Amino acid sequence: MNLFATKPLSRIMRESEGGEHQLKRSLGALNLIALGIGAIIGAGLFAITPVAANMNAGPAVVFSFLIAGVGCAFAGMCYSEFATMIPIAGSAYTYAYATMGELLAWIIGWDLVLEYAVGAATVSVSWSNYLVRLLGHFGLSLPPRLTASPFEQTAAGTGIVNLPAIFIICLISIVLMIGISESAWVNAMIVALKVTIVILVIGLGWAYINRANYTPFVPPNTGEMGQFGWSGVMRAAGMIFFAYIGFDAVSTAAQEAKRPQRDMPIGIIGSLAICTLLYVLFAYVLTGIVNYKDMTSTAIYDAIRATKYAWLSTGVIIGILAGYTSVMLVMLLGQSRVFFSMSRDGLLPKLFSDVHPRFRTPWRSNLVLMFFVSLFSGLLPISKLGDMTSIGTLLAFVIVCVGVIVMRRTHPETPRPYKTPLVPLVPILGVIVCLAMMAFLDKDTWIRLVVWLVIGLAIYFSYGRHKSHLVTQPEPVQPAPAGKAS
Repeated sequence: MNLFATKPLSRIMRESEGGEHQLKRSLGALNLIALGIGAIIGAGLFAITPVAANMNAGPAVVFSFLIAGVGCAFAGMCYSEFATMIPIAGSAYTYAYATMGELLAWIIGWDLVLEYAVGAATVSVSWSNYLVRLLGHFGLSLPPRLTASPFEQTAAGTGIVNLPAIFIICLISIVLMIGISESAWVNAMIVALKVTIVILVIGLGWAYINRANYTPFVPPNTGEMGQFGWSGVMRAAGMIFFAYIGFDAVSTAAQEAKRPQRDMPIGIIGSLAICTLLYVLFAYVLTGIVNYKDMTSTAIYDAIRATKYAWLSTGVIIGILAGYTSVMLVMLLGQSRVFFSMSRDGLLPKLFSDVHPRFRTPWRSNLVLMFFVSLFSGLLPISKLGDMTSIGTLLAFVIVCVGVIVMRRTHPETPRPYKTPLVPLVPILGVIVCLAMMAFLDKDTWIRLVVWLVIGLAIYFSYGRHKSHLVTQPEPVQPAPAGKAS
């Protein structure tokens, strides 16, 4: 079979609209915006911002968010065109299958699996750390060895397992198995809470900004690429891109949107615009209250404690926990939908596309993912994988931007309820900005990406290529009209 054989749009739509793989359409525009905000506002805002400011960009991390936001805006418009043309679960994987062939679709699907799995596991470990801090506010504590991996040292000795991280992954997975509308309701409540906390921090913290902390706004480069200066701003932009995968996750839920042609662009672009504004304001206030040289991973907590609103510190921790929870919910949702699409195409075993007869969710996929992601969360000290998630996301965005150009040439007649403006300029700009941010990520991140892709290609050539429905269930050849030469 041709490795670059594409899956016809007519077949993609036909297979999604009926049969045992039908998903329940229950999400409206506000649900989709909330899903996007749920993934975007979380780890990037609460954990990566202070790290990026302290190690790479200083106060100019504000510029990093703007650069990342511009890249997302270009990619988001391309995603919106695809999501309205092909309102199917699977996101960039499905789009690549329709435009650039099965091999590239597999690479993107495998890449998205890493993006969501590693992201969810990483966030669950941070969630565990903040839960321990919250319990401390009430005089409660957990055994240190049961909140750390076997590769970490605690005051009581070597860690055994991170039980809180396992607990939250299992709890969210169960919610997702029960149903997407129930998951969306839970997510909407969480989003309302954490956005309130973010706005409170911005509003109350503004009066405590020390303008001296903004000098110099772009700290001079240390002599090494990525450590301050404009190369540091770009490195930080690549790091914090991890925080922007929310609108990508929105597109994975396209098959569960009530009116995808109208609601998907609103969900994708709306969540991106809201979160970019909040990110920039939050980063500006944070670096104004706490000098970037003094920032730690708890800079947000420290900033609130430095004001007369110290009593809000408990609320801030609750907001952070809520933020992390919704990030994990959307990541696990997105991952199961990518697996669902790859399985439906025969590239992965059928269990990943089995839909529960009552809840209409890919519950077996959620169950398998719950096991593996919780295993990673409980037993591994996941470090520097925010960068890994970022590079995976950026690669997916590049493919989607290129795919819009390809689709305009190969399927010009296909209806497009939303059209990306100024094609090919906007997609090309999206590719340039995303590749630029990838280029400034460190060498180890690139090595991990290559290793992961090699593993994925081994699985594809040993299983997926031979089980693909393009091979096992080819489209029937249409007979030539009577009286015509065949």
